[in-house]
Amino acid sequence: MTLPTEEEEQAPATPDTPRRRRWRRVRRIAAWTLGVLIGGPLIVFWVAYLVLDVRSPQEVLAGLDKTVVLQYADGSELLKVIPADGDRTFVPYSQVPAKLRDAIIATEDPTFWDNQGFDPTGIGRAFLTGVGGGSGITQQYIKKSTGDEGATIARKFAELVLATKITQEQGKEQIFESYVNIISFGRGTFGPAAAMNAYFGKKLDDSITWSEAAFLAGMIQSPSVHDPAASGDTHAARRWQYVRDKLVSRGYAHSDEKMAYPGDAIQPPSETRAGRVTYDEFHVKQQVLAELEQDGFPLGRLQQGNLTVETTLDRSKQDAAKKALRDRLTGEPPEFRGAVVALDPATGAVRAYHGGGQGVRDYAGTPHALGSAFHPFTFTAALLHGFGPDQPIPAFSKLEFLGEKFQYPDLCGKKCTPRRAVETHANGPFVALAKKLGPGALSEAARQAGIPDAVDGVPTLREKDGFLIGPGIAIGRYPLRPLDVAGAYATFAAEGRRATPHLVAKVRDESGAVVWEHQDTSSPAFGDDNTSRRVAAEVTSALRTADGTAALRTGEAEHGNSPDNQDAWAVGYTPQLATAVWIGSDDERRLKDASGRKLTGDVVPADIWRAFTTAARPR
Repeated sequence: MTLPTEEEEQAPATPDTPRRRRWRRVRRIAAWTLGVLIGGPLIVFWVAYLVLDVRSPQEVLAGLDKTVVLQYADGSELLKVIPADGDRTFVPYSQVPAKLRDAIIATEDPTFWDNQGFDPTGIGRAFLTGVGGGSGITQQYIKKSTGDEGATIARKFAELVLATKITQEQGKEQIFESYVNIISFGRGTFGPAAAMNAYFGKKLDDSITWSEAAFLAGMIQSPSVHDPAASGDTHAARRWQYVRDKLVSRGYAHSDEKMAYPGDAIQPPSETRAGRVTYDEFHVKQQVLAELEQDGFPLGRLQQGNLTVETTLDRSKQDAAKKALRDRLTGEPPEFRGAVVALDPATGAVRAYHGGGQGVRDYAGTPHALGSAFHPFTFTAALLHGFGPDQPIPAFSKLEFLGEKFQYPDLCGKKCTPRRAVETHANGPFVALAKKLGPGALSEAARQAGIPDAVDGVPTLREKDGFLIGPGIAIGRYPLRPLDVAGAYATFAAEGRRATPHLVAKVRDESGAVVWEHQDTSSPAFGDDNTSRRVAAEVTSALRTADGTAALRTGEAEHGNSPDNQDAWAVGYTPQLATAVWIGSDDERRLKDASGRKLTGDVVPADIWRAFTTAARPR
């Protein structure tokens, strides 16, 4: 065996030539370059991941004003209160129909359920071409939630980071729910429920067809372009066909599925404009919102909380009030205006509220002189101060009261009593009673019945100074709202128990849970139960109609000191419904009906009252 020599062991290495040194330098540069190219973006991405913060879907949606839905008492939709930026009715993920979910995903992001917030293929195409691609559902949500839609590399990079981050922090269903509620479908709508109503006039539910779902999904990319109202049915049909093909090619729908462009079913924008309401609906909306604000639910809270309001209104009675007023005023002088308010005497729940359809002025919520329809309150004051309903009282034809002279024909006769004065509509005896009792007694009786102390900060049943009660209270000169008059008469219908008139029954959150409910506050109006029942029974007896089925008081308010009238009323009740009808005009003027006779409560208003009461009577 031969061992290596010392010289062989210490043989010199390959010489370090300049060429070898150059290659080593090249390899080092290549390694560093590759490290920078690969590791640099990863480091930048990681830093951006730590620094950039994505707003949660809940936070984004919580910061948006939602559409507030007002419902009839039976839960059907009455109207919508639309935010300034459009109809934004929130729809939970579970309530988005499967067909619509599939149509949106097939069109906007076919890999949504599996990707990490973006489609790498689409991203690459977008970076290479500079246009299109790369914006899946998650990225679109990021874009809309941040408000940054600029076409820059920096924005795109931030979008990728945030899309990745939200995908790790939120579930796919949650992301889709937020996305579908934040995007616009056109026509001032956000979210699928508003879109379904705007285009098809229908409620969003599982009855949606593939054709409707494909149409709505096709609107998302560019609503202002794809809406047939903007570009015509030919263009819209091509867009619909594109979505339909995606549904079939991606396995969501079968090729033999019955699907056709739903052109005939698409409503014109003029009939589906978000927030469109008639004048009478506008009056209801304003009255409901004002009531809710007093109950601690201003509009901002309703919109932010995505709350639904259940009103007390009955759809059939609301329609009956509108029809009775419209039909009877047809052919009457064009300056005639009217209002109808009806409520449940037992609870104060308003079942019909019609403030007229001529403009923004709400005649049901506007004060008008009550005239001789105030007499039941004077009658009540007399009963509360010891006068019997059949006790003889003087019936002066001329009388001075608080410095004002009154003169009326003697309608009550020599054997006048409070009951007889009510039945004959005699003003003189009630002025005499007012002088005997004092104006404060009349005011107090009306307030006990339910007339509020003030409306919108303005005292009722007072002079303009807000303190003095003048002689005009005896003849109903002080203006009162039909809403309050109906509520006060309802106290007599409810056997002397007073309930607060209200149009709001409940407020519900997005899950349907009741977060607020009107509480019954009815109580004896005129002292104890016995006294209240006795007073109410006497008033009802005096107002009883000839057939005995209802109690009705018609009345008029005089125009100044003239014998003509400027306001006419018909106010009455059955055990189930108390109703006030007012007829007048926009200004104080002498009014004559179509036949040339001066306006009185027993003609036009009484006709409306009877027509409504008959239509509203339980079948």
